Amino acid sequence: MWQRSTLDPNRCARPGLLLAGLLLLGGCARYQALPLNDHPQWPSSFAHLDVTRASLPFPQLARHRFDPSDGLDMTEVAMLAVANNPDLRLARDDAGIGRAQAFAAGLLPDPQLSVSRDLPASSATGLVSAYSISPGYDLQSLLLHGTGHAAAEADSRQIDLNLLWQEWQVVSQARVLFSRAISQDALLGWLQQNQRMLHDRYVRTKAAAEAGNVTADAANASLVAWQDIGRQVNDLQRQRLQTRHDLNTLLGLAPQTVLPLRNSESLALPDRQAIDAALAELPRRRPDLLALQAGYRAQDARYRQAILAQFPPLNLAYALARDTGGVVTHGLALAMAVPLLNGNRGQIAVSKATRQRLHDAYENRVLAARAMVHRLLADSRLITAQLATVRAGLPQLDAVAESARQSLEQGDMDEAGFVPIETARINKHIEAITLQQALLEDRIALLTLLGLDSAGAHP
Repeated sequence: MWQRSTLDPNRCARPGLLLAGLLLLGGCARYQALPLNDHPQWPSSFAHLDVTRASLPFPQLARHRFDPSDGLDMTEVAMLAVANNPDLRLARDDAGIGRAQAFAAGLLPDPQLSVSRDLPASSATGLVSAYSISPGYDLQSLLLHGTGHAAAEADSRQIDLNLLWQEWQVVSQARVLFSRAISQDALLGWLQQNQRMLHDRYVRTKAAAEAGNVTADAANASLVAWQDIGRQVNDLQRQRLQTRHDLNTLLGLAPQTVLPLRNSESLALPDRQAIDAALAELPRRRPDLLALQAGYRAQDARYRQAILAQFPPLNLAYALARDTGGVVTHGLALAMAVPLLNGNRGQIAVSKATRQRLHDAYENRVLAARAMVHRLLADSRLITAQLATVRAGLPQLDAVAESARQSLEQGDMDEAGFVPIETARINKHIEAITLQQALLEDRIALLTLLGLDSAGAHP
């Protein structure tokens, strides 16, 4: 009677296994195709691009209104760069991978299940099919789960911070390329003005030499000066084309896109108190330093994980089995490694050495960041003094050149006396534009390194 009332393990196992299979299938991810595009196209217009101000990395960008209908100012170019830069798109994909890896590391490992069935080869009376069902679990995975998850979370945080730092760099590059494009347009105007003047002088000097009124040496000198300024114009035109191409690439636009740039704002430098405060807070604010801190925490967690992994791996399993004689047994199985030869000592040494390197790399980056800030401040002070000197002399030089022009028109001065004065005036204006551009690039770099916008606000 007892045997007839007992459930057949084979009959009990089938519905359970079927249910487990259905649950596993229901939780499985499904494949979705993502075909490659063999003919990708750059957008040739920026008017339709979406610029979400709330996601921009600087308060100045987030507050600024994006309206390309009247041209693009420096801030709008930076906003567009953050929204549409191709490298940032890949960096955001990397951040998605990091978050997925952190999610994967946070999942507990699945239990293990071993099932077997043996059929008797003999036809002896009383023999039945044998089976074995043994669910188990790796206990060491539970021991290491916390440190592994902490390392993955820190890795994900590091990727997000590196993305933010890359956004800062893109903003800086956009500002630099915008300012260079504006500066090169202004420089080209002055050089072409000088080119036209020297060309006119060469034409008249050549005619005078042919008439015998001046020597051939004077005509040759005029030709050399005209050719030299022509070379400068050609070089600047190539630089200008390269700057525009680099700007289009940074913004993720087609190379032939013509950007209507509008120089309607200035980039002010915060006061020294704000700079000193930002410099003191640099390790707590700058994304690349925060990313290195996150990377160090991840490696520290891996070092602790390696120490925990030196304890013997344990695998606990429960066994339900029936032999061919129909005897059903229950039992527990514990498997472990004996740490006599390895003991994970090699991985502990590697993890510890890697942590030391990250520790030293972080200190080097902090020192380099502070040194760069001080160098830029010193360079800015020098350029500011030089620019002030140049600008102070411009009104007087302009007045002298204007007086010389009037004398030339009245016949009181010839071109041989006027051209050097006008050339000196043009060159001094070019020098002022060049110094202003150098100062502006120093300011852009300084604001980026300190993590400040032009108003001195913290991002």
